[in-house]
Amino acid sequence: MSYHIETEMDKLNSIPGSLQPKLEPGVYAFVSLPENGVPQNIEPLATFREREGISLIVSEQDAEVLGCPILFRASWISLGTQTDLNAIGITAAIASALSTKNISCNVVAGALHDHLFVPVDRATEALECIRFL
Repeated sequence: MSYHIETEMDKLNSIPGSLQPKLEPGVYAFVSLPENGVPQNIEPLATFREREGISLIVSEQDAEVLGCPILFRASWISLGTQTDLNAIGITAAIASALSTKNISCNVVAGALHDHLFVPVDRATEALECIRFL
């Protein structure tokens, strides 16, 4: 009886060709607000509560309305393939590929897809790099 143990590398190697990266429209900003919350007229793409306050990813226009410093101005690349929150190595593979091009990347894992935030001026290059995986 033959028995094959699927390694994490086997799983990772089966995913990259189907990452289906898509550059979403718009420019996004990472900002930080004090603990008192998000104003009602702002609809964040993502939030994360930290000890120092609330980190937000918002449209560049919303960041201007908030009047707080933009910590990172980014383009948003979403992965079209459904990713597994338990998968090992996908983020590392993408980060490694982008690092060879000296492109920074901030990853946000949604329940169904991973989302990558890269410098606006490097978005096209990052997209091609991920497609090449």
